[in-house]
Amino acid sequence: MSKFMQEALQEAELAGSRGEVPIGAVIVHQGTILARAGNRTLELNDPTAHAEILVIRQACETLATQRLPECDLYVTLEPCAMCSAAISFARIRRLYFGAEDTKGGAVENGVRFFADPTCHHVPDVYSGMSAIESARLLQAFFSTKR
Repeated sequence: MSKFMQEALQEAELAGSRGEVPIGAVIVHQGTILARAGNRTLELNDPTAHAEILVIRQACETLATQRLPECDLYVTLEPCAMCSAAISFARIRRLYFGAEDTKGGAVENGVRFFADPTCHHVPDVYSGMSAIESARLLQAFFSTKR
């Protein structure tokens, strides 16, 4: 398991402990974690406060730029359409994700955002990293909700 995906999993666990859907993300720049976050949609009353959006905002603020072409994103769940668009707009270099999301994912499932000819930037995509651990966190969380 990548040390960066391990950090994303820790962010997911923290999100779950706050009652949020346990999804975590980190952005890495030149081998160092630049930003980290877990979902905060409930806490912030913000439907856009997905882990990916939050780390992109943090990384852009830290680097004082709107583009992150030398950055890699590690996230525990396949990004949705909104997050995939943000990844493209931010020009993220590489996307690593854990569990696939057959209902809401937009990378390898659903709309397959990066495959659309209108997509301006496509990151290198590496799926399935720590997929079992990522899926277990989500399954455990939702089992308590049902």
